[in-house]
Amino acid sequence: MSISNRPLAVDLDGSLIHSDLLLESFLLLIKRNPLYLLMVPFWLLQGKAALKRAIASRVALNAAALPYNQPFVAWLRTQREQGRALWLCTASDAALAQGVANHLELFDGVLASDGQHNLSGRNKAAELVARFGEKGFDYCGNAPVDLAVWQRAGAAVVVNGNEALVRQAGKVAQVVARFDAPRRGLRVWLKALRVHQWAKNALIFVPMLAAHQLDGGTLGQALLAFVAFSLCASSVYLLNDMLDLEADRQHHSKCNRPFAAGKLSLLAGILLAPVLLAVALGLAWLLPVRFIGVLVVYYVATLAYSFALKRVVMVDVLALAGLYTIRIVAGSAATGIELSFWLLIFAIFIFLSLAIVKRYAELYAMREQGKLSAKGRGYEVEDMSLLQSLGAASGYLSVLVLGLYINSPDKSMLYTHSKLIWLLVPIMLYWVSRVWMLTHRGQMHDDPLVYALKDPASLVTGAAAAAVLVLAA
Repeated sequence: MSISNRPLAVDLDGSLIHSDLLLESFLLLIKRNPLYLLMVPFWLLQGKAALKRAIASRVALNAAALPYNQPFVAWLRTQREQGRALWLCTASDAALAQGVANHLELFDGVLASDGQHNLSGRNKAAELVARFGEKGFDYCGNAPVDLAVWQRAGAAVVVNGNEALVRQAGKVAQVVARFDAPRRGLRVWLKALRVHQWAKNALIFVPMLAAHQLDGGTLGQALLAFVAFSLCASSVYLLNDMLDLEADRQHHSKCNRPFAAGKLSLLAGILLAPVLLAVALGLAWLLPVRFIGVLVVYYVATLAYSFALKRVVMVDVLALAGLYTIRIVAGSAATGIELSFWLLIFAIFIFLSLAIVKRYAELYAMREQGKLSAKGRGYEVEDMSLLQSLGAASGYLSVLVLGLYINSPDKSMLYTHSKLIWLLVPIMLYWVSRVWMLTHRGQMHDDPLVYALKDPASLVTGAAAAAVLVLAA
């Protein structure tokens, strides 16, 4: 039998898709109910195949949203058009594998784990030999475990494998085709960790600056708190992105996030998230106990947001505003500086406005794509006008709070030329109005705080506000 006529068995995880169905379904299960974590060890005691079946039977995986290896899929379609039989052969559970096969409409049959037998490595090789005979099939795989299959195959197709795997496969079978893995460098990991979002943690320095306490010891505590908070935030970002895969894949820009696009291994993310959290808590141990408490509250609140709150209309933006504000509370806890009532109430109103900016911008993008609602958010496009009113009102209320603070006796304790601070009111009115004008025009493409650090007009506005404070001191 010639190579071109032999049936072609195709691996699924890491080959046909840039992901792993067991991990995808596990994350879906945990997102549905975190208490299922307690059941996983008992399912695993019954065997890996039983674990896969238990998880698969409790989730509904959207096969259309998976990150397919498009060059490889295109090659498979060419093989099929030439009359070749294609079989999906995977260690994933049969229910999930069948969903993929139904979506692609590419395979003549599916061989997969059935709840009792885990179709991986030697088990997969034995199943293929029983069906097609020794050397009677070709096999597409991506991992060292597939060497046991290639040893009994007529030829090998190496997908997403490195040079070492290609050499190993060549020792046991003829390698007739290869599809190299996409490059995944440091830049991809930095994007997954959302290092650019660490800029929001600069809010930790606000209590120190507002109180004019710029001594070395206070600055050192604030810097340590900044690093701890940033690592904790990245841990949450990883979890959030892995729990929100399907919604991100249907979003116009979030679909490019590393986990959603299949550029990073879900297993690596699952392992790294607790490591980052542990390091963050270790650094927090060097700071006052109050800071550790605030950090834990932030982590728990962010998890609550990821699991449930972000799908509840208006509760989500209130939660976001709280997550912004808690960074200022963390700065107070780390440095021991008493948190001002004026600063706290100003932060709540301005951050609520910016949280609503994020939702409005998402709905604007949905409207441009002809969609009527935001996936997994609970908002409809027709809510945009109301959100704009609420967000702008909240922004102007923050300016009102600023004006009341300037008119209070408190400010005279910190500023020599206190009347100059009134210049902050028109500066803030301009910035809030400009942010909402850009958002209304659909020009807000990023987190508004991160956007402010890139926007020249916002930087000039910030510099002007800083100059006013320096001159008033």
